[in-house]
Amino acid sequence: MWNKATDPEESFRDKAIWWSAGIVIAAAIALGVYYRYYSPTPPAPAPHPAAAPQATAPAVPAIQHPIPPEAGQQQTPLPPLDQSDSVVLDSMAGLLGKPGVAKFLVPHQVIRDFVVTVDNLPRKKVAAELRPLQPTPGDTAVDTQGSATTLSQQNYARYAPLMQVVSSADPKALAAVYFRLYPLFQQAYENLGYPGKYFNDRLVQAIDSMLATPDVQGPVTLVRPKVFYQFADSSLESLPAGQKLLIRMGPQNASVIKAKLQQFRAAITAQPPQMSQPSQPAPASQSNPGTQASPLPPGTQAAPSNPPP
Repeated sequence: MWNKATDPEESFRDKAIWWSAGIVIAAAIALGVYYRYYSPTPPAPAPHPAAAPQATAPAVPAIQHPIPPEAGQQQTPLPPLDQSDSVVLDSMAGLLGKPGVAKFLVPHQVIRDFVVTVDNLPRKKVAAELRPLQPTPGDTAVDTQGSATTLSQQNYARYAPLMQVVSSADPKALAAVYFRLYPLFQQAYENLGYPGKYFNDRLVQAIDSMLATPDVQGPVTLVRPKVFYQFADSSLESLPAGQKLLIRMGPQNASVIKAKLQQFRAAITAQPPQMSQPSQPAPASQSNPGTQASPLPPGTQAAPSNPPP
């Protein structure tokens, strides 16, 4: 054996081994410190994408005033909407008489014009060219005293022929005709820009608006800023179109019409009338919000001759 203490070569070899081991250990420590404190942090794993919520079908608006289910049980099929004028006029003639129908009803697009007018009655204006009734003969009659202009009693008398027909009308019989023709009214309403909405609900809203017309007693003062007369009282001028029409017809005529409307409302709905002005919906001219499931009870859907775009 060699003597490690006295052999220079062996001593040098031991020192080299220890120095090499020290260098390796120091290098390992340095690498550990570097990776612990100075190496870039690895990016966090990307989260899994959240599952997209499943689309739910839009809720069909609840029907507030459904017509009787038997209303859709037709003994004979209804004609297409664009060919329904003769059926409507014959049905109304059976209620009001042919002379009254010929004198007061516009004989073309009766259902379409009726639906448009009903939809506009709770609004500010009614399209005169789309009203289902013929214009009242004569001009607005007024009384002038000094600088004050008021509605004349003669203006109320202009509506006397129409009021005779209204007074003789049977609201229950009128409701029966309305129920029989209801699929056509519903189709015209949806074609107007209300897919999925229920026309009978809108008709009840219009009636309630008319019933909420204030009873104006005494002279009704007018102003004429341009061509047409307006109510001088801004609270009257801001009323819905249907209410302003009743005021122009005079308190007695308005009372008769309100009574008939109450009876007709009772015939088309089981709920009592709400004597307050309903909220006004978005104009019918807005874009079609999309097709929804029809809210009609079974058997009341008419085959559309001109379906909405």
